[in-house]
Formats: sequence, C-alpha cells, structure tokens
Amino acid sequence: MVFSISAVLLLGIILIIVIRNKSIKLGWALLAALFGFFLAETSAAPPIKSFLNQIASTLNGLTH
Repeated sequence: MVFSISAVLLLGIILIIVIRNKSIKLGWALLAALFGFFLAETSAAPPIKSFLNQIASTLNGLTH
C-alpha cells in the first residue's frame, strides 16, 4: 500500500511537470489516466502490481 501511494504521488508529480512544460496536452494526459484506471480493473493488474512490488523491494534492498 505504501508503494502504491508513493507511485501515484510520483507519477502525479511527473504528469504535472510534463503538462506544465507543454510536452503533453491535457487531453492526452486524461487519456493516459483513463487507460491506467481501466487497466487496474483487468486481469493484468495483479502481475503488474507484483512486478512493481519486486522492483520496490529490489531498490529498497540496494539502499540498505
């Protein structure tokens, strides 16, 4: 859960920066957000979450 909140916060900050720099239009950002929202409801969500958790564990292990 902690990783999920951190990932959402990080991706949200990156999205705000990209929109402010006009690297991506607001419409495309909304499309990407909707894609992520609907992807979370599919059967692909658990493997993606597991993969991201493994990356977080690996990165956490590197810092200790």
